[in-house]
Amino acid sequence: MALTGIFLCSFLIVHLYINLFLFKSDSGQTFDVYSEFMATYPLIRPLEIVLFGGFLIHAIVGVWLWLANRLARPARYEANAASENSPLSSRLAFVTGSIVFIFLVVHVNTFFVQSRFFPTGKTMYELVANAFKNPLYDLFYVIAIGFLGYHLKHGFQSAFQTFGIRTARYKLLIDVIAIVFWLIIPLGFVAIPLYFLWAH
Repeated sequence: MALTGIFLCSFLIVHLYINLFLFKSDSGQTFDVYSEFMATYPLIRPLEIVLFGGFLIHAIVGVWLWLANRLARPARYEANAASENSPLSSRLAFVTGSIVFIFLVVHVNTFFVQSRFFPTGKTMYELVANAFKNPLYDLFYVIAIGFLGYHLKHGFQSAFQTFGIRTARYKLLIDVIAIVFWLIIPLGFVAIPLYFLWAH
């Protein structure tokens, strides 16, 4: 769970880096160059399979761990001070992860599937611009990214806890780096639909 989680965090960095070219004032030309490269370069296809496998393994292990935890104690505690035992982000990890999974299915279908398997002749920039002109999709996207950020708030730090690295010596450093993943990167993604909704 921790390994796939960190792997997916690294994907977010690359994904946001490419998406930031949507803001470049060249009518999407640079973004389309990157998109074309990602769609046609031979070595990208195996990486897409690895990425899909990472998502799938993360989701399956997440469900398995949730079920294992539930089955480990079928009878609830008579008194359970959950807030004293674990942070809210930890207790909601399964819920936030499930919402993010639904978002990913919709998001992948909107962009990857439509552009790769059902091309309409539109550039990727035009596909993105059209999708984000829909206020309902924008709202769904922003809310889902909010849940992603909350999921990452727990996941990033707990991954290093699992590795045994989040010790007193490195705790502050890891927590500071975590802010990049659960706050700054999600804000970068949220800026995209707002840009196309308000500026175009």
